[in-house]
Amino acid sequence: MLESCQNAQERWGGVHLLIDRWLQERAELIKAYAAIDDVSDKILMQRFCEILVDYVSAGHFEVYQQLTDEARAFDDQRGLELAKQIYPRIEVITEAALAFNDRCDAGDCGDTEAVSAELTRLGQMLHERFELEDCLIEVLHTAHQQQATAAVV
Repeated sequence: MLESCQNAQERWGGVHLLIDRWLQERAELIKAYAAIDDVSDKILMQRFCEILVDYVSAGHFEVYQQLTDEARAFDDQRGLELAKQIYPRIEVITEAALAFNDRCDAGDCGDTEAVSAELTRLGQMLHERFELEDCLIEVLHTAHQQQATAAVV
């Protein structure tokens, strides 16, 4: 997971401050996930959940909106259609992430076996989400960046 995050930063790092900050937060999320070797460690679980909520919130309330606005500004129907196809899956993953956070916030993490299994599933879903997000960045931002650069030259 961390390697795919580093690849994303190499591809899009420096392109847009918002995306840079978000990809850095993704790296922090992955590190926090990897640091959990015992789900009964409340401090590590709390830190992971904090970063998780920040990350998914930034995606929905900042980054996706920016990417969609950019696609509209460039009249990118292909990009907007892709976003329309991908967003529902990202929303399902967001709901799972928020449900996991809510469960831990409510103190319902006593069954370490169940929490561990849920955390593993969440990790798989986050990996899928990162791939979907990378696709959105590639299609909705990089293409527009190239168009904007060509228009200036």
